[in-house]
Amino acid sequence: MAEISVVLPSVLQPLAGGQSLLTAPADGTVTVGWLLDAVTGDYPVLARRLRDETGALRRYVNIYVNGDEVRRLQGLDTEVAGGQEVLIIQSVAGG
Repeated sequence: MAEISVVLPSVLQPLAGGQSLLTAPADGTVTVGWLLDAVTGDYPVLARRLRDETGALRRYVNIYVNGDEVRRLQGLDTEVAGGQEVLIIQSVAGG
């Protein structure tokens, strides 16, 4: 069974026990939404930082699959296969 890697930015790593990389087993193709549920199951604070109460991605969170931002694809329904890497980037507000 292949794994999918989720790369976290340094600002989110403390919410995942200090880890920069979270992995989930993938038997075939899964969705980004499923993947987020799988990797944040042990980290409820991280889950709340990524998604709002309705389950939608927060507007300052960008998720990339193969270099493509998921909002330009199918959002949380974007498919990810084992062996792929998913990158989470949190926008930082400038002033």
